[in-house]
Amino acid sequence: MLKNIDFVRMNLGPVEGSRNLTSFLQGFMNKAEIVEAVLGKLGGTKKSAEDAVDTVFDTITSALSKGNEVSIAGFGTFAVKDRAAREARNPRTGEKVHVPASKAPKFRAGKGLKDAVK
Repeated sequence: MLKNIDFVRMNLGPVEGSRNLTSFLQGFMNKAEIVEAVLGKLGGTKKSAEDAVDTVFDTITSALSKGNEVSIAGFGTFAVKDRAAREARNPRTGEKVHVPASKAPKFRAGKGLKDAVK
């Protein structure tokens, strides 16, 4: 479970109109709550906060789709991992199935994030 120290230090919770920090720590945070946190921190309009969050996600997605890594100091690194083709078994029939090579997004947490989660 996440500790609230980083969220309090970053002044991200609780934000009016969203769940409070205790509620967040008991569950999860969705995109709308991230937008609310950005709005609470930066001010402005809800649309501008949503555009900022969308821009971050779109930038990371675009970089990964080109095969680039995205490294955010103290947070972590987003990268694309190549998965080799392999043979698997259908658990129902036991029949061998060919699984083609693919690419998948990968996230490696940075030291700051790891320390915050301890």
